[in-house]
Amino acid sequence: MSFAPRPLPAPVVTVLEPDERVRVDAAGAGLYRAIHRETIADALDELKRRPVSAILLSVVRCSREQHRRMVNVVREFPTVPTLALLGAAPTSADSLLQLGNAGVTQLVDVRGPAGWNRLRELLAHEHARVVDRQALRAIRAEFGDEPPECWPFFEAVFSETDHATTVRELARRMGILSSTLMSRFFRAALPSPKRYLAYARLLRASRLFRDRGHAIADVANALEYSSPQSFGRHVRTLLGVTAGEFRFKYDEQIMLDRILNELVRPHRTTLEMLRPVTMRRPRRVGGGSQSEALTTPPSLAATTPAFMRRVP
Repeated sequence: MSFAPRPLPAPVVTVLEPDERVRVDAAGAGLYRAIHRETIADALDELKRRPVSAILLSVVRCSREQHRRMVNVVREFPTVPTLALLGAAPTSADSLLQLGNAGVTQLVDVRGPAGWNRLRELLAHEHARVVDRQALRAIRAEFGDEPPECWPFFEAVFSETDHATTVRELARRMGILSSTLMSRFFRAALPSPKRYLAYARLLRASRLFRDRGHAIADVANALEYSSPQSFGRHVRTLLGVTAGEFRFKYDEQIMLDRILNELVRPHRTTLEMLRPVTMRRPRRVGGGSQSEALTTPPSLAATTPAFMRRVP
């Protein structure tokens, strides 16, 4: 993307080697302010003391003694992204395993200039990812104490990373066929999965447009529309306004309210019972055949094929 990212609203806390601190400070010019700490325990104290935009961990600083504290960071502060930096210092496979076991899923290779650019890009896109977490919290609040049967679907639609833009991608992430996913929503008289995906993309667009320096073309590229014209047609079809009108009239709260009022609240009872990721297989009984339901995966994260996504 061509636009300059807006500064992060809160500092970035780091646990890094001395030479890595200097480079992290240089890479963050104009985007973030880094607070450097010696241990993960110190970083955890900072998280409890102030708002934090992200946590940066050096792979070589991770050890067995700090594993429990890393787990606490990831579990107790799930809305704060934690990124591991792979620098020039020798790194053991055990350190990488410790990170993965603790729940750290983003590894940025900063041994070259491209890695530092990628780090800035990931942190700059944190503004867009914030609305995914807000949407999940708002949707979850609509269903009371217990998560609905359809919750893995919403986790996939509002995933903070690797946003699905098609029903095929969404279904693959959930571990089922796209035709199966669409037919289950159709039989339940629910809006199509495609509509949920479309509204999720516009929610992210409304967040990006908070920065008036983002042109329509920039946002269209960031959200993987084929062109600004395609984005404009998408907005007009769904909302009946132009892309320019959407930019100035729809902030993320208005867009989130629209998602709740059109896609969640009118269908709450049906969504509570819908099991979009339950698979069925034929079971022969007495020479005949019945359908046997398999267990629904406990969460979307449990179906992820790799415990760590490496970012070059």
